[in-house]
Amino acid sequence: MTINNEIRPFRIDVPQSALDDLADRLGRTRWGQPLPGNDWERGVPVEYLRQLARYWASGYDWRAHEARLNAYPQFTTEIDGQNIHFLHVRSAEPDALPLVLSHGWPGSIVEFLDVVGPLTDPRAHGGDPADAFDLIIPSLPGFGFSGPIREAGWDSRRIASAFAELMRRLGYRQYGAQGGDFGAFISPDLGRVDPDHVVGVHVNAATAGFIPFGEIDPADLAELSAADKDRLERMNAFLGEGNGYFQIQATRPQTLAHALTDSPAGQLAWIVEKFKEWTQGGGLPEDAVDRDLILTNVMLYWLTSTAGSAANIYYESMHSHNWPTPSGVPTGVAVFAEDIAIRRYAEQGNTIVHWSEFDRGGHFAALESPDLLVEDVRAFFRRLR
Repeated sequence: MTINNEIRPFRIDVPQSALDDLADRLGRTRWGQPLPGNDWERGVPVEYLRQLARYWASGYDWRAHEARLNAYPQFTTEIDGQNIHFLHVRSAEPDALPLVLSHGWPGSIVEFLDVVGPLTDPRAHGGDPADAFDLIIPSLPGFGFSGPIREAGWDSRRIASAFAELMRRLGYRQYGAQGGDFGAFISPDLGRVDPDHVVGVHVNAATAGFIPFGEIDPADLAELSAADKDRLERMNAFLGEGNGYFQIQATRPQTLAHALTDSPAGQLAWIVEKFKEWTQGGGLPEDAVDRDLILTNVMLYWLTSTAGSAANIYYESMHSHNWPTPSGVPTGVAVFAEDIAIRRYAEQGNTIVHWSEFDRGGHFAALESPDLLVEDVRAFFRRLR
C-alpha cells in the first residue's frame, strides 16, 4: 500500500450552487406545530427556529465568513487512510510553542477564531511575546473539511495518534495540546500516545476522566466543596434530561444522519439547542455566542454533509476499549461556570499541576470567554516551555 505523506494547501471555495440549494431548502422548510409548554423545555421553539432560519437564508453572509477562514493558512494531508484538514497559523515570535487545538461536537475550527490572534501574537494583544504559540487546529476526522470517515474505529485515541503523526510531519519535536468537549478526550490521549513530545495538556469542558464514574462514596460526597456539589448537580441533571442527543449519536448515528443531512432546519435545531443549553446565562444562544459564528459553525456541518460522521464519534467512544488510563504528562484544567470537572476525580487519572475555576463562561469557552481561556492557556504553558 502506498503511503502518501504529502501536505497540500487548502482553500475553502463553496460553489454558489450549494448556497442556492441551502436557501431553497430553508425556504421550503415544512414547519411543525409548537408543542404545549414553556419555551425551550421540550426543545427548540418553532418560532425561534423560523426566525433564525430566515436570517440564515437571507441575512447571513457566508462569503464573508469563508473569507475570514481563508485568511488563515489551511492544509490537508492523509493519515491512517483518513483525510485531515487543519489550520496552521505560525507566530512571528521565534520561540513560539506549537499547540494543537482540538474541538469537539457540535463544534468545529470556528470555535477558535477569536483566540488565534491572542495566542499567536500576544505582543499585539496586550500580552507577553514569550507566551506565543504556533497553532495547529485540525478538523476532527469525520468533521467539516476533514470529510466523512472512511472506516470504523476513529475514537479519541486513534484521532490522537493521527494528530501526533501530523505534528511529526510538520517537524515539531515538542508541543502542547489543548481542547474542550471531545477535545478534552483527544488532548489527554495525545499525552498518552506521544508522551515524549507532548510537554503539557490543557483542557476545558472536561468530562470523562475528570468527573466521578458510577456511585459516589458518601464519605467523598461529604468532603466536596459547595462549588463541587453544584457541578455534581449539573452532571446529574445532564444525565437525567440532557443527554438524549448522546444516546442517539452513541447508538444510531446513521439513522439521525438521514434527517440532518437532508434538512438544514433540522441540522440547525440539533446544534443550536446545545448553544442554548451549554452556555451561561440561560438566555438565547446568541446572547452568549455571536449569531453569525453559530451559523458559520453549522455551515461546516451542512456544506460537508458530515452530520452523521461527526455524530459517529459518540458511537466509537461508547464501543471503544480505549478508556482513559493514568498519564504522567503535566495537565491543566480550566473549569468555567457551566463545566462539571471536579479536581479530586481528575487527579485519579491525570497529573494535575494547574487548576483554575471561573465564575463565567460555559462549554464553548473559546467563543464565550476567549479572554479567560487565552490567559489560562498562557499561564499553564508558561512553566512548561
